[in-house]
Amino acid sequence: MLIDIIAGARPNFMKIAPIIRALQARAAAGGPLRYRLVHTGQHYDARLSGDFFVQLGIPAPDVNLEVGSGTQAEQTAAIMIGYERLLLAAPSRLCLVVGDVTSTMACAIAAQKLCVPVAHVEGGIRSGDWTMPEEINRMVTDAITNWFFTTSAFANANLRKAGVGEERIFFVGNTMIDSLLANLDRLQPPPFWDALELQPGGYFVVTLHRPANVDGSGSLARLLAAIGAGTRGLPVIFPVHPRTAKTLRDLADLPANLHLVEPQSYLEFNYLVKHAKAVITDSGGITEETTVLGVPCMTLRDSTERPETVSIGTNALIGTDPAKLAPALDRLFAGDWQRGAVPELWDGRAGERIVAEIERVLGSAPPGR
Repeated sequence: MLIDIIAGARPNFMKIAPIIRALQARAAAGGPLRYRLVHTGQHYDARLSGDFFVQLGIPAPDVNLEVGSGTQAEQTAAIMIGYERLLLAAPSRLCLVVGDVTSTMACAIAAQKLCVPVAHVEGGIRSGDWTMPEEINRMVTDAITNWFFTTSAFANANLRKAGVGEERIFFVGNTMIDSLLANLDRLQPPPFWDALELQPGGYFVVTLHRPANVDGSGSLARLLAAIGAGTRGLPVIFPVHPRTAKTLRDLADLPANLHLVEPQSYLEFNYLVKHAKAVITDSGGITEETTVLGVPCMTLRDSTERPETVSIGTNALIGTDPAKLAPALDRLFAGDWQRGAVPELWDGRAGERIVAEIERVLGSAPPGR
């Protein structure tokens, strides 16, 4: 039975790697599933995407739709056209999508219109913020998903409230954490580690890319000034997202302890996170990794689609007001940050559980549904 695994952007890569490993292990043991890795090309650059594939042991894609950049609508349309052509020429038994990027939604729509069922890894997560493109992608994808592989009790509850039956919800854990745990002993310092004289627990990591934080030079300048002042002279490592780089070019005065670096590949970035005093971010996925690593995390957003990182883990929602950062950083330096715990089933075996459930549901479902 052939299933498609969809990857479109860097956040997808660490989520598909454990599923591919589990599929390969089952195939070697005589399992019935075979996979086709479909890279939509939503994000692709030889250095970063290539590094992720090599470092995470992901095989070269079987198909690359090469959609490239564009507006939300342009990318959605190009992905749907490319994936529809693929399915018409060579149908699969299942379209497996992960996360919440444009490729996730677009391939789910194209598959369902050709009567190919859809399974969604990370189904059910919600931030409640409709200004985020990712939230729209989640909602649309989940509205046409057949089977949901979930990361938390919160996601399960969201699906139940939406009327999804229990027989379609599979609480499996978190494949992002599978990748993290599988690579902990392979993490490596980035090239600038020695040059910046970084020491474990002696620096901060910052990532920013949400429009509310980075699209205006004034708001970004205020955030960076608050970060520079509140971190008490410790180095602040800021891997700069391409979206953020455009705004940074308009800023004249940056904090002296802020170090702008290129986006880092998987092993180097998570080395930085693991050894940081704290992480300041507006990303969702990073809050999961900090929770498992026990690293304090401050999220510069008013809501999160991963509330377990706040209620159970090491994350705190600070909001987008720069004035809220100082009290949070004071609490950190006072040693008053929550210690956190690891959420249920974030144990490194989510990929195995997903493959087992796919084998079961496809074995009992008629072709096409």
